[in-house]
Amino acid sequence: MLPLLLLGGALGVAAEQAAPLAFTMLQLTRVYKGNSMIRGNASLNGQLSHVLEENNVTQVLPLEPPDAWARRQEMVMSYLDIFRQLVQLFNKERPTKFTQHLCCHLGCRLYPNGTAQSFYEVTLNRTAFLTFHVPNATWERRWPGDLPVATYALEQLMKYPITTQDLQYFLNTTCVSILQTQSARTGKVSGRSRTPLVLGLVLGSLILLGMALGIFLCTGGSC
Repeated sequence: MLPLLLLGGALGVAAEQAAPLAFTMLQLTRVYKGNSMIRGNASLNGQLSHVLEENNVTQVLPLEPPDAWARRQEMVMSYLDIFRQLVQLFNKERPTKFTQHLCCHLGCRLYPNGTAQSFYEVTLNRTAFLTFHVPNATWERRWPGDLPVATYALEQLMKYPITTQDLQYFLNTTCVSILQTQSARTGKVSGRSRTPLVLGLVLGSLILLGMALGIFLCTGGSC
């Protein structure tokens, strides 16, 4: 019995050590009659690092000094204000009487052998909508069946470096470097880190801007 217990313990330790480090972000947007509600969060290795609630974004972990964080906080809120204004403008041109739900889920994982995996997934009304293929910086449709808004959103997202090459760089380089730094510190989070984690939230809001025109002008009609 003792050898079995020791074996079970060893396997448990090995499994724990093999678990990848992860940095993930989730951004949820709900739009109804021109009004938008935005919230989200970011987690570093299972610890909540940032929270986005309507008109306020905060860093739960002291990952950036106050002056740097204040600048990034202002940047995020500026982009979100632009998004809300666009939603109101589009709603005036083509009012919608039903609620739209947009969800962006992105991040990266670093495995013990040094390999990394990044992802960016978008759902619309709780259905798979678009996926960003990180290796070649291209967007792919995931919506089942033919949907004009999916095609239009895909075309818009592929037009700009911020939603292709810049996003690829963030996921492949910035995001992974966050985890490499975390790994080098043996799992301890340091308040001295100046890594711009909130860049992901900024990119997330830009992705929303890129899709807004298609979603609110093409829904219910043809592009």
